[in-house]
Amino acid sequence: MKPRPQKPETDATGIHLWLVLWKAFHAVEAHALQHISSLGMVYSDFGVLEALLHKGPLTIGQLGEKVLLTSGSMTASINRLEKRGLVSRKEAAGDRRTRIVDLTPKGKMLIREAFEDHRRAMESAVDGVSPRDRETLVDLLRQLGLGAAAKCKK
Repeated sequence: MKPRPQKPETDATGIHLWLVLWKAFHAVEAHALQHISSLGMVYSDFGVLEALLHKGPLTIGQLGEKVLLTSGSMTASINRLEKRGLVSRKEAAGDRRTRIVDLTPKGKMLIREAFEDHRRAMESAVDGVSPRDRETLVDLLRQLGLGAAAKCKK
């Protein structure tokens, strides 16, 4: 019987971890962007619709925080979505300067279907990792993110 080859030692330095994380993120992101494009949407519009589906009506500022877009990009996205009849804007109660963005019935139907399809596509993107390992990975990534964020504040 042949001896089993030994697994090479994993480089767990901070710089290598960052590189592996960066490459993994871009691979999964490419899968997500390709799928969103196949739905006939751009990433920012999908993000706005998804945020409204799961969080309910939001101000433009709140939406920007959720989908990590600048106010200019938010306005462009909302304008596109409004033209398509997928979202509506109305004045906030008590503050005529603040606009609340909400899904229209057409928008709600579209994003529900699109999100379910996207959920399946993302399951496919990560199906090389077992559910148990995914739980561990989520916990570790959360720990990594919180630790790195704490260091940035110093």
